[in-house]
Amino acid sequence: MAPTPTPRFVPGVWGPYFSAMVPGLWLNEGGQSAAGVGIDHLVKSHPAYPEAVAAARAANVGLLEFLERRVVARFDEVGRAALLARDIHVLPEFLGNRSPYADPWARGIIAGLDLDSDLESLERLFIAGLCGLAYGLADVVDTMPQHGIPCRTMVVSGGASRGRFVRQIMADTTGLTVASPSTAEPVLLGAAMLGAVAARAFASLTEAMNAMSRIGSVTGATGPDMTRFHSAKRQVYSQMRQLDKESRLTMQALDARQSAAADMERARCS
Repeated sequence: MAPTPTPRFVPGVWGPYFSAMVPGLWLNEGGQSAAGVGIDHLVKSHPAYPEAVAAARAANVGLLEFLERRVVARFDEVGRAALLARDIHVLPEFLGNRSPYADPWARGIIAGLDLDSDLESLERLFIAGLCGLAYGLADVVDTMPQHGIPCRTMVVSGGASRGRFVRQIMADTTGLTVASPSTAEPVLLGAAMLGAVAARAFASLTEAMNAMSRIGSVTGATGPDMTRFHSAKRQVYSQMRQLDKESRLTMQALDARQSAAADMERARCS
């Protein structure tokens, strides 16, 4: 969600909407059709899913947090956990692409599968899925500056953003500084700001935002080698997107030929 002082029209990105988020500013909104549910679908499809669920319950943590903790613990730098997904690639367009391609018929692809069925294999698939989501996010971020919306810092909120690896991979793939609010519940804080303005504790929402919000942790890119790594995987991601599009066109052409043949047969019989 990118606020701007003047309207900016970005293909495949919703908006601009006036005063939709901050009074007096225009808002553009880019999003993905299936993020959290896409990761859930990936891990549930793996043979090691029941084992992972049992281990996460024993550790008294959620499944995705359990998987992230395991992979991050193997590396000195959080962002290097992405190296586990070197040879497996996920295009997580299970429900189409919302931004920036606006393609509702896009579908997911997984490349690099083998016969491994252990917990480590599940971890690799999990990391590959997060990489795929991050590359989709990077596509949105890359599109905005081309249409007059500069991007320097990304402020994140929500359950997934609490994970160190998720924040790190966002920084490594987009090149932006990723900042987390100091509060654990930024959405509730926003509601409190609205209440404070309604109660006339502040004259405006902008004044309330300045007084009540603070940036907490800040995440920058891991390093040039990981930038090159993600650049290579993004090329594979783009190739998979093109394969998905071409495969649909191939099957549509088959349908058209079969329909034409059926029409000719009906005409001949009549």
